Amino acid sequence: MRRSNAIRAAAWAVLAAGVAAPLVRKRVNAPPVILQTVAFAAPVSLCVAARRSRARDVAVCALQMWAYLAAYETPHDDAERQLERVHIDYPIVLDRALGLGELPTVRLQRALARSGPDGPQWRRLDGVLVWAHWIWFLVPHTALAYILVRRPERFPRAAVMTYAVFDLGACVYWLLPTAPPWYAAALAAKRIPPIAGGSGAAPIVGESGAAFGHLGNGSSRASSEQLETLHVRRMMVEYGEDFWRERWGPLFTALGGNPLAAMPSLHVASSATAALLLFEVGPLEGALAWSYAFVLSFALVYLGEHYVADLLGGVALTAGVYLYGPRAAPLVRAGARAVTRLEELAHEHA
Repeated sequence: MRRSNAIRAAAWAVLAAGVAAPLVRKRVNAPPVILQTVAFAAPVSLCVAARRSRARDVAVCALQMWAYLAAYETPHDDAERQLERVHIDYPIVLDRALGLGELPTVRLQRALARSGPDGPQWRRLDGVLVWAHWIWFLVPHTALAYILVRRPERFPRAAVMTYAVFDLGACVYWLLPTAPPWYAAALAAKRIPPIAGGSGAAPIVGESGAAFGHLGNGSSRASSEQLETLHVRRMMVEYGEDFWRERWGPLFTALGGNPLAAMPSLHVASSATAALLLFEVGPLEGALAWSYAFVLSFALVYLGEHYVADLLGGVALTAGVYLYGPRAAPLVRAGARAVTRLEELAHEHA
């Protein structure tokens, strides 16, 4: 009895610390990797502290995403240090090659976007694409919820694959901070000098968030001698200001935690993963999910949120997890058995 109580108490304590770690990370003098380790221990601790149930499965997923959000935002906590390491030019080089000399974003905005004397002119297509971008926040988790209800035996594998995509993407954001098109354009347009030792500085963006400016041609650093004038709009922000009015500021602040987390595109990676998993459940579900993934991919490039190179990075991440993840299955199963054993010990006299 004492051992069971002690294990449960320890698990709840680790869970509480994991929930708190992302909230106090800016006030605690500890290495970020330590705080992230504590945060990611929370979902594991819940598996020990509480018996398996559908509610626990949902709570474990929520705790995993809580830890992921901290991992996503933490590199930008020290913006100066992050900007010293930011990469601006390599995705431009790739996209110029893919676009046969011109960025696909520029081609699409020139062909489809509209502006008038009074500002942006919105068409139904713009609204559909912006909303496709906004509802992404729900898509991966809705797919998992559907699998949990319809095919619960597939849920553990689906959850592991989905959150492996998120967590591996966050690791790349720590190691390779990369600027998206709208950021690079705003940076060059304002002619902000690079921070010493790095290749970028915080852009000054107008109230609408639009970035009208210049993009580098692919040198190791963006330099004024190697800039070509381009016109890039961050259309999602412009549309959001028109649609949400005074509510847009708080919404945008809450959702924009790291502007230099572009490569790989987790929008594409998580949506493609959801499509693969839903296709295993049924062809109709898979077809709907793949349709959404393709619309979202088009929207991300058109709206100025991602380069095509970022999207390809997301596809590569999904393919790697889906095709090669099973090789890690023995390790995952060993960890699951260890957690299950702790759960049994924690509840053996309950």
